[in-house]
Amino acid sequence: MEVGFPVSVDNQKSMSVKIKTVAKQLPAHSRPTIEILPFIEIWLQGQDERFIRKVMKIFGNAGVDKRFSIMGPEEVFNNSSFEEKNNIYIRECTKLAEQSLQKALDKAGWKATDIDYLVTVSCTGIMIPSVDAYLVNSLKMKQNIVRLPVTEMGCAAGVSGIIYANNFLKANPGKRAAVVAVESPTATFQLNDYSMANIVSAAIFGDGAAAVLLSSCPQDEGPEIIAEEMYHFFDATYMMGFKLTNSGLQMILDETVPETIAAHFPKIVHPFLERNNSNINEVDHFIFHPGGRKILQTVDELFGSLGKNIDDTREVLKQYGNMSSATVLYVLERFLDRKIPAGDKGLMLSFGPGFSAQCILLKW
Repeated sequence: MEVGFPVSVDNQKSMSVKIKTVAKQLPAHSRPTIEILPFIEIWLQGQDERFIRKVMKIFGNAGVDKRFSIMGPEEVFNNSSFEEKNNIYIRECTKLAEQSLQKALDKAGWKATDIDYLVTVSCTGIMIPSVDAYLVNSLKMKQNIVRLPVTEMGCAAGVSGIIYANNFLKANPGKRAAVVAVESPTATFQLNDYSMANIVSAAIFGDGAAAVLLSSCPQDEGPEIIAEEMYHFFDATYMMGFKLTNSGLQMILDETVPETIAAHFPKIVHPFLERNNSNINEVDHFIFHPGGRKILQTVDELFGSLGKNIDDTREVLKQYGNMSSATVLYVLERFLDRKIPAGDKGLMLSFGPGFSAQCILLKW
């Protein structure tokens, strides 16, 4: 007869991964949408009048009241080269990444040298070495820190980064990790592109950064990650992404994205919850990436009748716009800054190029 060694409660606790805290960092420039509209009108000069009215309506109905940017409108609408815009991206996003991570460390009462695993997330510019290398230097982090830059997963990557950190920490009890997402969609605006993809992108996107701290140390508190999963749509690589052109990163955004998400939603959410001994009725908090107004309407239609709401997701879109990978972390911060009852469950969800959905189930 085999004799097994019992796993103590302390050991079980040490193997769980918890989200300690989240901190956001906004760029220096900001404008209400109403103040951006005159710049849009100037940009559209010479276009068909009906087209201009349609574009102005898209901006007015985007559900974004204000957005932040690493550059002022004059720079955004300037006919600058890809190199010039990308240099601004490198300079400003490096600052935002450092500021957000330091803010999160201060919030948690941790030192930079407490971090064992560093994931950085960005898709709106190009830099080698990646931003995590700069963080190691500027914050004097461990010289043997494990780094992972996530560069091409778009809006889904804020959740992806947490999934990667979670798997590292599950395999390494007693360690700590940071996920830093920093994005500047305004650096990808194409001055000579009057396509709907470029216009809708300009109407809903904004810039921002956020840092998440996670831990597999038993003494650290926070909601526990009890499950995570990635769901990949077949034959949907055309739906979202960037095309690298001489003038920069040109947005690819298919008009069928909201309908495709709506069609797949039941196949993403319900089986994921069932595989983890849960169901939608047991989920108390929706921590969804605000992809845009149409996607919010889709979620409302699917879950509103169940008494679920995405008020925090809608509010983040309204206050900041869609900041690609960082946006869902702004939603997460709103929940972590509240007193959530013990035992409550939260579902994190984001979508991105591929096409894919990333899910995390949390328990407070």
